[in-house]
Amino acid sequence: WEKRWVSSEHRADLGKFKLAAGKFYGDPVRDKGLQTSENSKFYAISSRFKPFSNKGKALVIQYTVKHEQKIDCGGGYVKVFSSNLDQKNLSGDSRYCIMFGPDICGSETKKVHVILSYKNKPHPIKKPIRCKVDGYTHLYTLIIRPDQTYEVKIDNEMAASGNLEDDFDFLPPRKINDPTVRKPNDWDDRLQIDDPNDTKPEDWDEPEYVTDTSAEKPEDWDDAANGEWHYPMVKNPQYRGEWKPRQIDNPNYRGVWPHPQIDNPDYSPDFSIYSYENIGVIGLEIWQVRAGTIFDNFLITDDEVYAEDFGFETWGETEGPEKEMNIKQTEEEQERERVAEEKYFEQRFKKKTERKESGKDGAGRNSITREEL
Repeated sequence: WEKRWVSSEHRADLGKFKLAAGKFYGDPVRDKGLQTSENSKFYAISSRFKPFSNKGKALVIQYTVKHEQKIDCGGGYVKVFSSNLDQKNLSGDSRYCIMFGPDICGSETKKVHVILSYKNKPHPIKKPIRCKVDGYTHLYTLIIRPDQTYEVKIDNEMAASGNLEDDFDFLPPRKINDPTVRKPNDWDDRLQIDDPNDTKPEDWDEPEYVTDTSAEKPEDWDDAANGEWHYPMVKNPQYRGEWKPRQIDNPNYRGVWPHPQIDNPDYSPDFSIYSYENIGVIGLEIWQVRAGTIFDNFLITDDEVYAEDFGFETWGETEGPEKEMNIKQTEEEQERERVAEEKYFEQRFKKKTERKESGKDGAGRNSITREEL
C-alpha cells in the first residue's frame, strides 16, 4: 500500500497512517485498511489511478470507513482530484473535484458531506444527510448520473437522492420574483397583532433600580479619598420590564403574499454539471482529534450494480463477524472489570475486618459481614 499511496509533505507535522484491521474486525486480513494513528493531527495522503472522464456515464465513488475510536471530532471523508494534483503538496488548499463522506464534531455535526466542484467553485449539498456514529465499519457510496441525478447510499441502502440542479446551487434559479410587481399596500400578512383593548396597569411602571436605604456607610470610608458616600442602587424586585400589550390573532390576516414569478433572464441550463473531464487521484485530507479511523475498500467505477455487489462482497461479508467480535470483547472487558471490582472490595472487607479485630484489649469487638461493608 505504501507504493500506491503518497504521503503529503506539505507540512512536517502531518499525522501518519498505518495498515491495521483495528481492535475488532470481521477478518484479520481483509479488514486491514489505512488507519490514522496520532491524535490531534492533520492527515494528507493520496493514490493515483489512470485519468478518465465520466462524460455520458455514471460516476460511483465508494469506500468503507470505521470510526473504531467512537470519534468525537474529525473527518472521515474522501476527496477526488484531477490528475494534475501535486500529491507531495496535498493540503486543505488543494482544489478538488468531489468531497464525499462523514464528518463528525461534537453533538452538532454528524453529517455526510457531498461537495461538488463546478466552474472551480465548491458547492455543498443543501440536504442534511446524517452519518453513522456507532463505531462499526460502514459503506459509503456516492452515485452521480448523466441524467443529472445523484444518490447517496450508506451500507448499500439509499440515504438521499435528488436532482443536482435542485439540491446544489450550481446555477441561478429558474424563476425569480417579478421586480415590477409589489405587494399591495392593504395586504396584511401579520399573523398576530396587539390587542387594542389591552391597557397597561396603573402600577406597572417601577424603576429598574432603587436606592438601598438599609445600607450603612462603612466605618473606614474616607470622603476625602473616595468622595461623598451614597446609598448603593439595587435591583428593584417590583420592576416588571417594558409593558407590551398581549397578542391576539389578526382578524385581517390574509396569509403570505404570493409574489408573482417570472423566468430568470440570468438562468441558462447546463446539462454537463455531472461530468468531470480529468479525474485521476483519490485522497484523504482530514483533521482528527482522536485517531483510530480505518479507511478501506476504495472503489471508483461507472457500474452501479458492480459497486453494490462489491460492497456486499467486502463490507457485507465482514459486517456480522465484526459486530460479534466487538460484542464478545465488550463482554470480556465487563467481566474483567467485575472481577477487578470484586477483588478490590474483598481487600477492603479484609482490611476493615482486621482493624476491628485489633481493637484495644479486644473490647467491643463486633463481627462484620460482607453485606454491612
